[in-house]
Amino acid sequence: MHLRSKSLSVLLCGFWWLGVAGGTLAQTAPPRTPLPLTVDRDPVPSPDPDPVSPSASQPVTAAPGVGPVTKDASGRYTLTRDAYEVRLNASVLDMSGREVTSLDQAAFHVYEDGVPQTITSFRHEDLPVSIGLLIDSSGSMYDKRAAVDKASLDLIRLSNPKDEEFLVDFSSEAFIDQDFTSSIDKLQQGLTYIKSSGGTAAYDAIVASADYLAKNARNPKQVLVVVTDGEDNASSATLEQAIRRVQDLDGPVIYCVGLLFGEDTDKRESRHARRVLEEIAEQTGGVAYFPRSLKEVDPIAAEVAQDIRSQYTIAYRSTNPPSKGGYRQVHVEAKEKGFGKLDVRTRTGYYPRTANTSASGQ
Repeated sequence: MHLRSKSLSVLLCGFWWLGVAGGTLAQTAPPRTPLPLTVDRDPVPSPDPDPVSPSASQPVTAAPGVGPVTKDASGRYTLTRDAYEVRLNASVLDMSGREVTSLDQAAFHVYEDGVPQTITSFRHEDLPVSIGLLIDSSGSMYDKRAAVDKASLDLIRLSNPKDEEFLVDFSSEAFIDQDFTSSIDKLQQGLTYIKSSGGTAAYDAIVASADYLAKNARNPKQVLVVVTDGEDNASSATLEQAIRRVQDLDGPVIYCVGLLFGEDTDKRESRHARRVLEEIAEQTGGVAYFPRSLKEVDPIAAEVAQDIRSQYTIAYRSTNPPSKGGYRQVHVEAKEKGFGKLDVRTRTGYYPRTANTSASGQ
């Protein structure tokens, strides 16, 4: 029996403006032990800038600012809401595009809606990460799969050994082919379950995977790596809704790899797909890559692994109370003697939440 026959539907988060679930994420379960994976409906604040207070009876899956992270005896991480604290993962590049990894806290300046903020904590170390690998399994990916599979495994080999990963393939639907693991062998086995067919529902897969991370990841630092060769043509969610949901969940950082090459590639669709992937990456603090051939995919995997491992983690207490609601723009600058202009890459903003939240580990 094919492993997908044991998959169970995962209910995507509800959008307040949509009123319905955005898609489906199915999880494979161990033989004879079906594990239903239900993501609670979590209302996303209205695009209206006026404050919106969610009902106390409605579950909140995650939050854009978290306080101290504690771990109980069962391995569950609890992200305690600090009403004023916002956490950022930031990469710093010099004018030549090289990573700068020698800065201290004094070099950084954080602004929220143009207002200077006080940094409350600063870390620069190789922290364990929870990573979701999202691989496009639409029919057009068939000839690219071998190179993508190799690059996916190499990315994990180059990552922190304490990282955990889960594997998702998406076409018109999304499936978890391997749940969280640190085993290369299990991820390699999961890749064999992917069959290329159908359309491309990338936005739904991103939303569902971000929800899955928020509910199940062991590590507060979270990443999605999305590999696709075309534009979305099958999602229930829109691009704007997908980005909004990720921002509302306090991440994850999203790295996109667009395989937008080949003689059969529609140039108009390719240009649109490129803009979409760049937007997703920019808004979440990640990077969008566009290799010109399959030979360039593996070096990109190494670049992504290096970027994740060399980031700075910055937290600040917002001077704008979360009770006021609304989207907050975030801008981070870095200045240091001996360097010219430095570019800081991090997420562009967030929506505040006021309820305590937790993300369960395994």
